[in-house]
Amino acid sequence: MSESVQRLTAHVHGHVQGVGFRWWTRSRALELGLTGYAKNLADGRVLVVAEGPRPALDALLAALRSGDTAGRVDLVVETFDPPRGEHTGFRER
Repeated sequence: MSESVQRLTAHVHGHVQGVGFRWWTRSRALELGLTGYAKNLADGRVLVVAEGPRPALDALLAALRSGDTAGRVDLVVETFDPPRGEHTGFRER
């Protein structure tokens, strides 16, 4: 099941708005062949929704927590769900 396609929903806390974080996330996601989006939320978090093979999602999650992101990530809260297949490409919203 490790190769199955899944949906990652991650709420990223920290100083992640106005620092190129969504662009950075999009770049990592595209390198990993994922679809989805990164979106600023009104409370200062960034919502990352990505779909693809579980190993690629795990790699994106590790990148989000790596300390090498744009801005500063304090916490990432994630869930995995079945994919919806509603995205093509990866966008900044």
